[in-house]
Amino acid sequence: MTKEEDTDQDPAQGKSILEASRLNKWFGGLQALDDISFTVREGEAVGLVGDNGAGKSTLLKTISGVHQPSDGQLLLDGTPVELGNPSVARKLGVETVYQDLALIGRFTITENFFLGRELRRFGLLRKSAMQKETDAALARLDVRVPFVNRKVSKMSGGQRQAVAIARGAYWGKRLLLLDEPTAALGVRESAEVLTLLDGLKRGGLTMVLVTHNIDHLWRVCERILVMRRGRLVADLVKSEVSPAEVVAHITGATEATIAAKTSAEAEAALSSATAMPAEQGLENPP
Repeated sequence: MTKEEDTDQDPAQGKSILEASRLNKWFGGLQALDDISFTVREGEAVGLVGDNGAGKSTLLKTISGVHQPSDGQLLLDGTPVELGNPSVARKLGVETVYQDLALIGRFTITENFFLGRELRRFGLLRKSAMQKETDAALARLDVRVPFVNRKVSKMSGGQRQAVAIARGAYWGKRLLLLDEPTAALGVRESAEVLTLLDGLKRGGLTMVLVTHNIDHLWRVCERILVMRRGRLVADLVKSEVSPAEVVAHITGATEATIAAKTSAEAEAALSSATAMPAEQGLENPP
């Protein structure tokens, strides 16, 4: 695979943040992940695509600690890790944003931002400190909300997802995983989220994005992993392929085309051989 050129910094030259080595995952008699290996390097925005049932969500949940692999190994910064649950992953700087807007509506933005990580002093909540930190974090990412004490239920879907992503970026110092972050949003709200992801990418945050939307994939990611039936079937550099080629990998059309071409070439060769004059081919038996 040719490395993508970048005049500033080529992420392919960066250090390994996440490495999956021969991951397998079984649910009873069903193999959901089949010998998955790949590397995500510092500063990369990697897209993870595939049809429904391809294994994308299972892989993301394995990286985030929801599932444990049946076999194989995960490495963070080159060190083998066992992510027994999502809390372990979060402590290691791996955050996940899911498509179902995982915020508590009756809580404020600040309360959601520090949920489970509240700042305390002598057992008392440091509300003012958390509000200031939340406000500063949102301002750095240019996430515009009326005020951080606003209840999440009063916000639009785009604002809520932007807050969820900002929270993930704030705590996910090492790696941010995004599972269909625009799936539940309209066109305008999706555009707001994509603008935020663009900013995170320019800021050097390492991301893995699961999406079904090729346009969103093309806007955010520079590398694309394609899954089909639990296997990783392609590891592509965006600058070297077209959207149509990515779709062909997703559907399996690429393999079908190669098989058809090989078959056609074989038939052509056979036809050529049978039509060859005797003096150019095998001599006729006496």
